[in-house]
Amino acid sequence: MKGFNLQKMLKQAQKMQSAVTSAQEELADVIVEGSSGGGLVNVKYNAKGEFVSIKLSPEVINSDNPENVKEEDIETLEDLISSALKDASSKASKLAQDKMSAITGGLNLDLPPGIL
Repeated sequence: MKGFNLQKMLKQAQKMQSAVTSAQEELADVIVEGSSGGGLVNVKYNAKGEFVSIKLSPEVINSDNPENVKEEDIETLEDLISSALKDASSKASKLAQDKMSAITGGLNLDLPPGIL
């Protein structure tokens, strides 16, 4: 085939892979925040869709007497929710990875995380 340059194509693929990896690293540093209940519940994720943190207002736990809610109770609830979200995310990622490995026949394509 005239004009086909495998070396040039491989070099372009490596350059693209480097750009994708760089973009993914940048996305991990971008934080987005969502809220509900008029700001009573706030969560943060990075732009890769990974859970970062949760912040609950005392009114979520005791709307009648929020001043009676102990900070340690809020922190415990935030930690429990954070752990559950991270656990579910980890399980979902593993499931997706296993499914894609089945499709690719277990080939090690050496792609950056999240591509497949």
